[in-house]
Amino acid sequence: MKELVFDHSYAVPFVRPGELELLEPQAAAAHRQLHDKTGAGSSFLGWLDLPERYDRAELARLKEAAQRIQDQCEALIVIGIGGSYLGARAAISALSHSFSDLLSRDARRAPRVFFAGHAISDKYLHDLIELVAEKDLALNVISKSGTTTEQAIAFRILRELMEKKYGAEGARERIYVTTDASKGALRKMVQSEGYTSFVIPDDVGGRYSVLTPVGLLPMAAAGIDVDALLEGAAAACSWFGRPELKDNGAYQYAALRSIFQRKGKNIEILVNYEPSLFYFSEWWKQLFGESEGKDQKGIFPASVNFTTDLHSMGQFMQDGARSIFATTVWVDRSPVEVVVPHDPKDEDGCEYLAGKSLSCINAKAFQGTVLAHTDGGVPNLVVNVPELNPFYFGALIYFFEKACAMSGYLQGVNPFDQPGVELYKRNMYALLGRPGFEEERKALEQRLK
Repeated sequence: MKELVFDHSYAVPFVRPGELELLEPQAAAAHRQLHDKTGAGSSFLGWLDLPERYDRAELARLKEAAQRIQDQCEALIVIGIGGSYLGARAAISALSHSFSDLLSRDARRAPRVFFAGHAISDKYLHDLIELVAEKDLALNVISKSGTTTEQAIAFRILRELMEKKYGAEGARERIYVTTDASKGALRKMVQSEGYTSFVIPDDVGGRYSVLTPVGLLPMAAAGIDVDALLEGAAAACSWFGRPELKDNGAYQYAALRSIFQRKGKNIEILVNYEPSLFYFSEWWKQLFGESEGKDQKGIFPASVNFTTDLHSMGQFMQDGARSIFATTVWVDRSPVEVVVPHDPKDEDGCEYLAGKSLSCINAKAFQGTVLAHTDGGVPNLVVNVPELNPFYFGALIYFFEKACAMSGYLQGVNPFDQPGVELYKRNMYALLGRPGFEEERKALEQRLK
């Protein structure tokens, strides 16, 4: 079984000999803090060994529920925001047919999956309801508290739709809740309505929750092999559990990020060459942005989709401000092959490519781009993924989770809290007139005059 490989050979011109090794003591200390659970945020380290210790009985129940969803509906709507939906959306996008929503039910062998509760938009929710109104539906609402504004109002609206469509009892059989084990608004609804429910572990924060029922239930309902995904994450648990910096690619990635930041490279751009990885980049941005962006510290996470963005953002990366470095997620092997045909007329000037597969051409675009950007003063890191399947997707998720935790500790921040997010929520609650925020509302309204 090939390992996920981290390659920093293209970054050698930007790192002095021995510079990475100088971080070995800090990395070793951070490793002990993580695995001994003595560092900041240690009560949220349940994800660390989750792929090796997950509840097998709970997973079996989850897969039964996923099969029930497949049997009872044409469309599953997943309601959540941030970590409550991005991991599942990333996996479904990466591991499904590129146009799965346009395939027939027989070809998909699973319901279409739509997402709600991740924005406050009349148009988006109206259009979604219009699209699915005549279809058989199921809902999976995901929230620790059940009172997050975006999720809560979407669930209220869609629950009403379900109850009008199927009646109260019929709706109960089609609503699946993923929430706290014992408290919160959604847990109360589960107790009063009898919805099928799954637990978000207390010791796993939202952005690290993709390998819990938060991500696994929508994935399984979409037909993804969650057993293989967890096997890949468990393999990565071993690969990136090694304590020595020289033996651990996830730690090397974290350490190099720290080195680049100290040299003024405070923007990281995640690059992919597969359109299906677009939402993986969105998940990655939340993971690192919410984990590191605090105490006036952190590396700003951005992303591009190549070769598409080579015709736009590629210009900035090549010749713009030298405040960036790039990390490419490269998939070594394509599951299919499309070959450029011969054309004796060669009117498009592409006959030199005849007989070559698109994956071969894409690889040369990747190599050429890395070399050009390196020459332009942009350090490039590469995460090599043998192929894009559930096993390696699970491994990729774990690689970045482990690297993010290490990177946060090396930067001297708690990578498991999000105080800035809580502040915007309080302001929004106050301005909307939520009970208990009256004084704050007066002060904020005065500032807005």
